Amino acid sequence: MLMQGSVADREIFSRLAIQPPDALLGLIGLYRADRRPGKIDLGVGVFRDDAGRTPVMRVVKAGEAKLLRDQESKSYLGAEGDIRFVELLAKVAFGAGADRPVGIQTPGGTGALRLGAELIARSKPGATVWIGTPTWPNHAPIFREAGMMTRTHRFYDVASAAIDFDGMIEDLREAKAGDVLLLHGCCHNPTGADLNSAQWQEIGLLCARRALVPFIDLAYQGLGDGLEADAAGMRGLLDMLPEALVAYSCDKNFGLYRERVGALWVQSGAAELVRSNMLALARSLWSMPPDHGAAVTRLVLEDDALRADWVSELDAMRARINELRSALAASHPRLAAIGDQRGMFALLPLTPEAVDALRRDHGIYMAGNGRINIAGLTLETVPAFVAALGSYL
Repeated sequence: MLMQGSVADREIFSRLAIQPPDALLGLIGLYRADRRPGKIDLGVGVFRDDAGRTPVMRVVKAGEAKLLRDQESKSYLGAEGDIRFVELLAKVAFGAGADRPVGIQTPGGTGALRLGAELIARSKPGATVWIGTPTWPNHAPIFREAGMMTRTHRFYDVASAAIDFDGMIEDLREAKAGDVLLLHGCCHNPTGADLNSAQWQEIGLLCARRALVPFIDLAYQGLGDGLEADAAGMRGLLDMLPEALVAYSCDKNFGLYRERVGALWVQSGAAELVRSNMLALARSLWSMPPDHGAAVTRLVLEDDALRADWVSELDAMRARINELRSALAASHPRLAAIGDQRGMFALLPLTPEAVDALRRDHGIYMAGNGRINIAGLTLETVPAFVAALGSYL
């Protein structure tokens, strides 16, 4: 029997368009192919120690050993994931004595963001998500793929290496009631520039006046100024507002990049209604989240000795990053702001042409917009790195 219609009508995938490759993933391949001994990888955002490794944290190894010894089943946990993990992690995020929003486990912080996007799209289809510029490149696609509209507001001025807070507030005057404001909880990616306490307070007042719903992406707690300090702005915001969402990632502060460990919390007066929809959406998106990393995190957090050792390891990671920030800040006037910023990332005032030249001439690899992963440096490589920047700054 002859098939009717054109080839385009018969072939289900024929109307798809080729998508551009992920630039950072491409950078990994270029770096690996480079045989120069002094090359520097400042691209992909993972923590590295002085030897350039991304080690498994010792508390994770201890948790895994305990899990291997004691785990009795690999049966399904359910769409909500490891409930005890969510409860213990909520104490880290929101404080030991705080009222905690309703939450479930997700596959990493990205899964939490996508689940939150789907929840908002279901409950308020016309809402717009306001996203500061610059931001993590995956933020806008996550919300758009969930069917949401996105708009940008000013956040960081590269020339002055400072937050453009006045510009942010001015742009957000166009936001409508029920719109969503995406915020970085700490250690802003890609700039390292965080809101101060007064700015968090003003954002809270703005959200209250205009009935905006904050969606906080908390992906680096503990890597800025410490676990408590890094969550202070978010906690203050939640105290001011009736509704909010928080996406959390354990990838960085537990070094569980491959395990995809995260959670989504929603603060709402309709907690059970929200929870039932979170579970229904999660069931359709991934059915049930992966267990291993969450179970390991739970075992660390429920053991006082392991939890204390985790905090100690996290303190050492943060100290390394901040030591490198201080070294960069002292090395060149144009880099001075890096010393006051936090987290793994900084955004250098470089053109794409300068980024290409640094890769070609010096074997220095970074994102095309000048974002660097500070943890890719060592105190020994900072002078060579700054010298290579030379006239580009």
